[in-house]
Amino acid sequence: MAIPTEPIGSIPRPQRLIDAVQKKSPADVLEPLFDEAVRDTLRGFEKTGSLVLTDGEQCKPSFVTYPIAGLAGLSDGGITIPFADGHQRQLPQIARGPFRYRVYADGYLARARKHTKLPVKQAVISPSAISLLYPAEGIADYSREKFLGDVVREAETDIRRCLAAGADSVQIDFTEGRLSLKLDPSGQLLEDFVAINNEVLGKFTEAERARIGVHTCPGGDHDSTHSLDVDYAELLPRLFQHRVGRFYLQLASEADPNRVLQLVAQHLPPGARVFVGVTDPIDPRVESPEEVRDRVLAAARHIPVNQLGTCDDCGFAPFGDDVSTSRELAFAKITARVRGTALAAKELGV
Repeated sequence: MAIPTEPIGSIPRPQRLIDAVQKKSPADVLEPLFDEAVRDTLRGFEKTGSLVLTDGEQCKPSFVTYPIAGLAGLSDGGITIPFADGHQRQLPQIARGPFRYRVYADGYLARARKHTKLPVKQAVISPSAISLLYPAEGIADYSREKFLGDVVREAETDIRRCLAAGADSVQIDFTEGRLSLKLDPSGQLLEDFVAINNEVLGKFTEAERARIGVHTCPGGDHDSTHSLDVDYAELLPRLFQHRVGRFYLQLASEADPNRVLQLVAQHLPPGARVFVGVTDPIDPRVESPEEVRDRVLAAARHIPVNQLGTCDDCGFAPFGDDVSTSRELAFAKITARVRGTALAAKELGV
């Protein structure tokens, strides 16, 4: 297929896996359930016709907290993320240093690659999101500057291990980008986020960065979002400053996608590819392949086809306990994305 199409990451977990995790079941119970869920997810992806797969984040507690799952020295009271429907998610915060990841994402990748011969991409959390774990009041004998240095090192290690383990690409989840403009309308927090991400990215070669991408969305969770009301015009110029070869952009749920595409065309770096969202994981209606085709053709009127790809707007269950979408619905939408992208490629003659 001349127009590449990729998933973003998460697929809803099987209910019995969710139940076992919530009960804090021992490893001898959880490990077979994790393995079964990953294997079933990869088979589901293969049936959709996907040429690039993910493990569906079946083993992650969430897309953001996987590196610190079970880490000693965490406390409650971190940043609270409010969603439009009224529910909230709260991050933990670190209570002491030095900061180290407890889990690296290459372990998820290795498990997935045992069950498929197709390319597997691996999602990792952004260093900018991890930077939010430092408490506002500070930590004695462990400055924020030391913490950020540790974050940069750990985030680089996370990405580098995934590339070395054979990831087709590594996707940095940057859902906090749009949210930052709600937390700080001046844009300074967003500037700080891009700066720390680029500090990490600057440690990779140009060839390595071609296999690294940044994903942005308004934070889908339990069929709600945290920042859909933030104007993309404030985010995109800064988003495209990231030193990567790929961008994954939520678009299907935008009220005015043509306006966003005009902004993308204006700011997309030469040589970079943008994967535009053509299915909305929050919408319970399954898009038809023809609807997806038309969304791709609309994007191609603004973006050169050799810089265009498609994706889902975001993951279908970024947090492990999210059951608002069924696995069947998720794979139906992915099938529509794959087929619709192929229809558009045929019509465009590529």
